[in-house]
Amino acid sequence: MALPGWTLCFFGVASVCGGFCIYRLLAGARRSSLNRGLVRELMARTERPLFWIAYSLYTRTKLGYMFYKRQMKKAREKYPAGHSRAQPTNINGIKIIPVPVLSDNYSYVIIDTASSLAAVVDPADPQFVQACLEEEGVTLEAILCTHKHWDHSGGNRALRRLHSSCRVYGNLMDNIPGLTHPLTDKDTIDVGTRLRFRAFYTPGHTVGHMIYLLDGRAFGGPSSLFSGDLVFLSGCGRMFEGSASTMLSSLDTVGSLNDDTLLWPGHEYAEDNLLFAAEVEPGNVVREQKLQWVLQQRGQRLCTCPSTLAEEKQYNPFLRSHTQDLHRALGLQQNQDEDWTSYRARVLEELRRQKDIYKAR
Repeated sequence: MALPGWTLCFFGVASVCGGFCIYRLLAGARRSSLNRGLVRELMARTERPLFWIAYSLYTRTKLGYMFYKRQMKKAREKYPAGHSRAQPTNINGIKIIPVPVLSDNYSYVIIDTASSLAAVVDPADPQFVQACLEEEGVTLEAILCTHKHWDHSGGNRALRRLHSSCRVYGNLMDNIPGLTHPLTDKDTIDVGTRLRFRAFYTPGHTVGHMIYLLDGRAFGGPSSLFSGDLVFLSGCGRMFEGSASTMLSSLDTVGSLNDDTLLWPGHEYAEDNLLFAAEVEPGNVVREQKLQWVLQQRGQRLCTCPSTLAEEKQYNPFLRSHTQDLHRALGLQQNQDEDWTSYRARVLEELRRQKDIYKAR
């Protein structure tokens, strides 16, 4: 639908002015507990027009990139060695290294130690990722980008300038920075002979979100899922660009994978997510055991990934929309004229609504 020129001009000016105010608010978020509360409230209530102005500016304009650069600079100053202490996981010569970046993100360096070839998932801070590559003495062959948000894609171009033959993979719909190899659902990506990834199209958080499954059969181990902002330990991403039905379909893609699959999420949200899960299902014994382990880990600033999908299916409420326990906890019942999938989408929508109010993650 076309709009008159003066209307477009008005909205443009309003967006810029609103964006400047929002940028100043976000940039000063760490200065006081009051500002942190305001930012949390703004980001949690995604139905508010002000949020969507801010979100559009973050994802579609240079203001978003400026904000990302500012946050990266502040994180480097606050966490010169990274926000968490992470240990590599070595499975039959395949080495997976979580790289803590920004305030709570994880990038991942995946190495075939036999060939010294590497792939990187979501290199948000190119300086930290490049330092890891140099320390390991490996050649970067591919960047696998889950989605467009700057805290996942911001380092793509800088790394490619350092590694000119490196391929950048992602979904064309998400306008990935530096993209060279667009992907569609179930495409495969080979790095050498033992690193084979399958990309799955999982919209909901963004319109073009992808996840990447490293096939364990190539090296005789479990597969590994790099889930970006779709699934976290005991959590899932917010539905910025999709309905609950869309997000449910994407989560069901994860639920269909083998139980021994290792989960490598895009953020260190484990403690917050498990505390929320405790509010929803206080009697879940497996969740309580995991929470106690996570509290010990975070008390020492240790990384909490990976978990396994078998674990997640027991305590992650966003993967449990089919369970009667969760339905009772939320006080929901299936309507007579409501099909099962629609009902589960309604369960997911209510769960996400409660999580958004509980904590802005």
